[in-house]
Amino acid sequence: MDREVIKLDYSKMKVPNHLAIIVDGNGRWATKQGLSRSDGHKEGFVNLMRVLKYAYSKDIKYVSAYLFSTENFKRSKVEVDFIMGLLTGKLDDILNFCHSEKIKAIFSGRRKNLSNKVISVIEKIEDETKDYENRVFNICFNYGGRAEIVDATRKITLDIDNGKLDINSLNEEIFSKYLYQDLPPVDLMIRTSGEQRLSNFMLWQCSYAEFYFPKVYFPDFNENEFDKAILEYTKRDRRFGGIDYENKSN
Repeated sequence: MDREVIKLDYSKMKVPNHLAIIVDGNGRWATKQGLSRSDGHKEGFVNLMRVLKYAYSKDIKYVSAYLFSTENFKRSKVEVDFIMGLLTGKLDDILNFCHSEKIKAIFSGRRKNLSNKVISVIEKIEDETKDYENRVFNICFNYGGRAEIVDATRKITLDIDNGKLDINSLNEEIFSKYLYQDLPPVDLMIRTSGEQRLSNFMLWQCSYAEFYFPKVYFPDFNENEFDKAILEYTKRDRRFGGIDYENKSN
């Protein structure tokens, strides 16, 4: 595995406004260490706090993290229960982190299938951090990109039926406001563990995102690995469907 250590001058780097992370490989990391998958999720949570702190220190304003998908309910009850318990058990840690870094925490996903205890924790985190404005942590929990688009369409339909929205005025900008959260488009999407697919994550928001797939499992995705991602992002030529005619080769 490439462990090259790099040093970045961030004043010369392109820094994404909205970073999305698919937190992947916790279980496989644990298995490789001879630990339980639950130990992997626990270490993944600890590392997530480190990664977030580092990302926000580099002037990234929005971070969305894919922590639990709607499909993850297919996993064993033991693993699902542990992840749910991890969220509720780490409530104080999450709040302390958000308050110390002045981060607004929001949740994207369906409340269906979540226990009242989990929902209570989600609401408490959102309520206690709602007044922070400069940094946003979007926690994607019981989330699915297709479900988000379907749910947005349902809300739009209701508003049209109730006369709150003119169907002829519907455009991409208005549609975006009906998603779980009104966030800017994703600039850089990172999925750890080497898997190269979106897995139903922020399908609408990632339309023009740059993708980066490091081969390290998430617990090993440290500051140096983060810097590698930013260096690669800086090298990308983002044209959004257009062409830079001045630099186009003959």
